[in-house]
Amino acid sequence: MGMNEPKLKDAIAFAISHENAMPKNQELAQIYNFYKEPLSDALGPFADRKATSGMVIYKGYLVASWGDIHFTEQTNSVTKSFVSTAVGLAVDKGLIRSIHDKVVDYVPIIEPFDPNPYRSGDEIGRPQFLRPFESEHNRKITWDHMLRQTSDWEGVLWGKPDWADRPNDKPLEWINRKHNEPGSVYKYNDTRVNALALAATAVWHQSLPEVIREKIMEPIGASNQWHWTGYRNSWIVMDGKLIQSVSGGGHFGGGLFISAMDMARFGWLTYNKGKWNDQQLIAEKWIELSTTPTPANPGYGFMNFFLNTAKKEFPSAPESAYAHIGNGTNMIYVDRENELVIVARWIENKHVNELIGKFLSSLK
Repeated sequence: MGMNEPKLKDAIAFAISHENAMPKNQELAQIYNFYKEPLSDALGPFADRKATSGMVIYKGYLVASWGDIHFTEQTNSVTKSFVSTAVGLAVDKGLIRSIHDKVVDYVPIIEPFDPNPYRSGDEIGRPQFLRPFESEHNRKITWDHMLRQTSDWEGVLWGKPDWADRPNDKPLEWINRKHNEPGSVYKYNDTRVNALALAATAVWHQSLPEVIREKIMEPIGASNQWHWTGYRNSWIVMDGKLIQSVSGGGHFGGGLFISAMDMARFGWLTYNKGKWNDQQLIAEKWIELSTTPTPANPGYGFMNFFLNTAKKEFPSAPESAYAHIGNGTNMIYVDRENELVIVARWIENKHVNELIGKFLSSLK
């Protein structure tokens, strides 16, 4: 392939020697990462991870790998790229006419599943349906705002208030904070991502894992080992059937459990602008929109496309490169300029740019 083998081996050795120091038990890792947040207790499942792993795809060929690339484990916020893909598929199918439409116009009242068939006296008069976009502020929110994490959506979903996710250091401001006009301020927030996942589920009238399995994962030849889950209390009743509204990451547990190999297949799909062999699985226009900078944060496209605008995210990489990134660090690096896709799992975040630079140096 014309690569420098010693430099390639050096990059892999660097990845192995800079493994995340957090426990492999992901339940403990979640506690250590988010213990300072109010109401941070997990609602979804966890699974132990293995050591760092990853692979390098160059010009469409698997040229190197390390660790167990077939082991299924949490990928945390890389899950968000699957949420945004589900929304893109809904746009392509015409279920959503425009990403600039208000979300409230698409989401009906949603019945949360309650295993108790009886309502006690103190529950009489309490709301029995979820209306996640009905407040005066939330009615202004578009799909584009949700995808770019600029919605400032307000509310409580699955027991998690929006203000409890990555709050500032002034607790007295949390509940009565000023609300920003949708689109004006970027804020990374998993409760809002879960609200988007719920809205997409309502549009599809089926679970998002079913949508992604049929329209993405099976056509790209992914294994049957991946698993996407929500929370133990995120079940809804729709069309007379129980559906779990899945989460957009492992912040509160759950999210996508997937192997490095299946992550690489998804990365290669986005590298090819949604085309796999002769099938256009994701509209090319959607990939272009996903990699368009957000005005309030030029380093972010649609979730979870982290862009390299002004080479700020990855100084060692081309500005056109982007990555799907989740806590851990879990990363799918996509670089069309160098015909390269890299999956790197459980790397200390501060070493990611150096790792990319080492892989790029092996091409020269």
